This record gives sequence, C-alpha cells and structure tokens, in this order.
Amino acid sequence: MCPQLRTRRYVVRHLWRTRVWEEGGAQLVEAALVISLLLMLLIGMVWMGRAYNVHETITRAAREGARFAVAPSCATCGNAYPTDAEVQNVVNAALAASSLDPAVVSGFSITRGVILNPASALTETGVVVRLNYPFQFVVPFTSIHFTTVSLSAHVQMREE
Repeated sequence: MCPQLRTRRYVVRHLWRTRVWEEGGAQLVEAALVISLLLMLLIGMVWMGRAYNVHETITRAAREGARFAVAPSCATCGNAYPTDAEVQNVVNAALAASSLDPAVVSGFSITRGVILNPASALTETGVVVRLNYPFQFVVPFTSIHFTTVSLSAHVQMREE
C-alpha cells in the first residue's frame, strides 16, 4: 500500500474522531433544549384540546337545556313549558354525563320570550340559555398556573 494513502486515511480518521469528540457535548445540549421545548409545545396542545373539548361540552349541555325548555309537555298535560329548575337539571345531567362538575357552573340563566330576530317581519320568540364554566390552564414543567379562564356558552332556540 502506498504511504501517502495510509497517511491520508490516518488524517481523515483523526479529523473525524476529533470533530465528533469536540461537537458531541454541543449536540447533547442542543438536543436537550429542543426536546424540552417540543415536549412543552406538545403538552400545551393537549391542554388547548382539553379546553376546546370543555367548551364544546358546555355548549352541547346548554343546547340540550334550550331544546328541553322550548318543548311543551304533552297536549293532555296542558302544554306547559318546563320550569327553570327542570331545565337546569337537564343541563346538569348533560355536564355530568361528560364528567364535568355541574357544581362549578356560574352565571346560569334562562331567558324566555326573547325576540330572536327583531328585523324580521315575523315575530319569533324563543329561549336563551347561558352558562359559564371555569377552566384552568397549566404550563407544563413549571409551577406557573394561568388564572382560571371562564368558558361561556350562549344558546338560543325558537319556540314552536
């Protein structure tokens, strides 16, 4: 084998080993920083998804309450509309079915006889159900907790 070729191989091996040895620590530090940031981003996306899930759940519960509020009882029972307590029981049952605590709901209100579209030539009245549910975001890997965010639902339905 040619001595020049042997020398070149030695130089290439030596340079490769030296570069890997010198940059190994920097790569480890960079990987630790990037992985921690990506993990925080991933956990943050999970919390945002949970907040969206809670918002959709309270909106569905308010919709169930409004649907129950606009439906009169049977004709032989006198066609009476349900009371506010009965509507609230329906909303609480829908929240409990989705594993949300109905006891922390605030701002629950039922407004009956609301004119839904004042600009219309036809007078349409309906029911409006409003409720607020607290949700707390948590920043991962820290002791920082954002203040509680109040998610709100506002549903209106036309009386038949």
